[in-house]
Amino acid sequence: MKLWLILVLQATLAAAFTTNRSNNIGKHHHQQPSASASSSSSSLDASALIIQNKGGGHGELGYQLAKVLQENYKDKITNITILQDEDCDMEKEPFKSYGTDLEGVEVNYLPISMGSDFIDMHFMQNMLGGKRFSFEYVFDNASKKPVAEYKALVDCAAEWDNLKMYCYVSSAGMYTPDADADGPMSETTAVKESSGQYQFEQYVLEKKLPLVSFRPQYIYGEKANKFDYLDYYFEYILKDAPVPMPGDGSQMVSLTNSKDVASLLASVLDKEEEAVAQRYFNCGTDRLVSYKEVAELCAKAASVSNVQIESTGDEKGDFPFRATNFYVAPDMAREKLGWEGAKNKLEDDLVSWYYKGYKERKPFIDAVVE
Repeated sequence: MKLWLILVLQATLAAAFTTNRSNNIGKHHHQQPSASASSSSSSLDASALIIQNKGGGHGELGYQLAKVLQENYKDKITNITILQDEDCDMEKEPFKSYGTDLEGVEVNYLPISMGSDFIDMHFMQNMLGGKRFSFEYVFDNASKKPVAEYKALVDCAAEWDNLKMYCYVSSAGMYTPDADADGPMSETTAVKESSGQYQFEQYVLEKKLPLVSFRPQYIYGEKANKFDYLDYYFEYILKDAPVPMPGDGSQMVSLTNSKDVASLLASVLDKEEEAVAQRYFNCGTDRLVSYKEVAELCAKAASVSNVQIESTGDEKGDFPFRATNFYVAPDMAREKLGWEGAKNKLEDDLVSWYYKGYKERKPFIDAVVE
């Protein structure tokens, strides 16, 4: 693309962004004046940038992380900015709760999933507020691979003199364990080098940034916008139909509440040097359950006494998890970061709020059950 056209497109998008940002702010939340990003911040007056995607399995993490930073790290993190993908649906959770639940957190809306190569570091820095704006801590919960806007964000961070950690929410899905592997996958498990997350990690390292990468698995949450993992079970249980699953259902899975994932992400602030030195951390609960046990817990939450299982053999079909054992354990985070572990239990969450939320999302289900 010719340089003059790139400049025109950048200027046009910047103008559109400014208008859209103003409209969003007026409609959806109260925005505090930004002193949050300044190279003059001291170690006791630091700023954090949370880059949040538009939704999906990680959609709630930015919201929960901001709450953890406000509640537990206010002596260290005095300013928090969420850089929100503007493609999010502000009428849905967690985005609609930004204004009511995150008082004092600045939320900026940017087109961070457009895939536009003409958005370079200079454009992105301007969108962040200009050259004087920088952050000590970045929590990137949006980037999928080192291209376009995602690359531009890393390039911006590489220019900041005060950056202490670039924390990236990657994925344990990149692991490629041996077929006969037994037990949880460790941080040294072989990875799929063609995965976008792995390539993004490598680009952050190439830019010589202090990377700390988290590799979570299956996440659920009260303010999530993706419920596929557990809804799958209720769809069959409440129709009194057998729940299809591969094998005999004894395969183990790690299902983690987003609040616990957020607390693990924030725990790097307790042991910064150790976090950067270790670099990679599996992220999840150590309370494992089998596929069959998940079915039984869902049935109990719905007051269904008899749950049936139907094996699909080696075929996964629409089942939300892998056909084989595929889970991680947070041992490294406990050892290196002093993380206390998950506080929320799947069985409690299913009873206290998940099943109620399911019925609200699927109002027809009461008639089916009756």
